[in-house]
Order: sequence, then structure tokens, then C-alpha cells
Amino acid sequence: MEIIVVGIGPGSADQMTPQAREAVLRSDVVVGYTVYVDLIRPLCEGKRVLSTGMTHEVERCRMALEAARAGERVALVCSGDAGIYGMAGIMCEVAEPHPEIGVRVVPGVTAASFSAALLGAPLGHDFAVISLSDLLTPWELILKRLRLAAEADLVICLYNPRSKKRQRQLDEAVACIMEHRPGATPAGYVKNAGRAGEEAGCCTLADLPACPVDMVTTLIIGNSQTRQVNGRLVTPRGYRNL
Repeated sequence: MEIIVVGIGPGSADQMTPQAREAVLRSDVVVGYTVYVDLIRPLCEGKRVLSTGMTHEVERCRMALEAARAGERVALVCSGDAGIYGMAGIMCEVAEPHPEIGVRVVPGVTAASFSAALLGAPLGHDFAVISLSDLLTPWELILKRLRLAAEADLVICLYNPRSKKRQRQLDEAVACIMEHRPGATPAGYVKNAGRAGEEAGCCTLADLPACPVDMVTTLIIGNSQTRQVNGRLVTPRGYRNL
């Protein structure tokens, strides 16, 4: 008995890894957030689909566990990579009292790497990925992480930068980062990465709050070495200095 936690990547079925696609196709039951299940609906034909709305992650894990205990092959899907802000961790926790149920994780393309490819090569050196959502993490802790990442001169990739209910966080995050790097630092945004309405653009750190930013936008802020090369963001690793 096994639950396979599948990262489906940015959204469409053609951006899934072959391993992820195969895991869904071989399953009897597909469990996931309704929006993400809809993205791979053609792969779910003939399968039992169990879905919920947002913020019901534990419920989805329990659904998956119940189906697996009944002997069904289960794929629990989530966007991006299952282990990066995904469902792999919570599924392992929910399944902890049932060691007879195996939990296998199938990776996918996370928003950071997909967005970086659209912008050029901004993650060519050390970087940090930080979510600005304070639903599960205290805002003061998020600011501390931003401050330390900026001080360490890491490229910073921001997830969940703004929503209808969270309008001030991005402005505060940018102000925090600008304590350690100039507003002219190269930056970029990618909205709807890999989905309909995809939009990407380069800007500066100071300009980020004015960009078209919402929950489906990924932001990348360069370090002291990041620059634009023919319209692409590039963070050199130093190969030319060897």
C-alpha cells in the first residue's frame, strides 16, 4: 500500500516530468486541490477524483490515506515540486500512525526554476526561496529571514508575494531588503508561469511593488553581481574568473 505525492510542475500536463505523468496514469485515485486537479484533468479520465478547496490540505491527506488503506493506488497531486511548499511533508505527518502505508515523493518543476528560466539565469549562484505568506509563518520571522538573506548577498526568490487580503507585505519586504542592497538591484517577475496569461518582465528591486503582482506571481531579486545581459537577468557564478 502506497501513496505517491506528485509534483505536477507549473500547471499543464506537458510540463510534468515523465515520472510524474506515469504516477498519475497508474493511479486508481487522484487527490488534490481542485484548481490543480483541473490542470491535469485529461490524465484523470476513468479515475476516482477527490478534491477540495484551498486550506484543506490535511483533509486531502486523510482522503488519500483512507483510499490507500482500502487498497487503491493513490496519487496526491500538487503544483510545482511536492517537497517545496508542497504536500509531501504534511502527507508524511498524517501517515505517521500508519507505517504500513508507504509515502513516495515524485518531484516536479518548482516555480523558482521555471520562472528563472523565463527571466534568463538569475539563479546561477546561491539563492534563497522565501514565501511572503504569513498564514502559517509569523511575519516577524519572515522579515528576519529576508533581512539575513539580503545581508548574506543571496539572490532571493519570493513566493506568494501579494493577495487580496495581503497587500502590505510586499512593500515591507522590499523595504527590508533595501536595508542591505540598493533599489537599483536587478529583479524580475513572472506571473502565471507555464499557464494561460503567462507574463514575465525585468525591473529593479525598488520597482517590484508596482509590477503586476499577485498570488500566482514569482519574484526574483538579484544579488550584488546580478546584471542584465541582452534583456536577460544573469547572476554569474564566476566561471570567467577561472
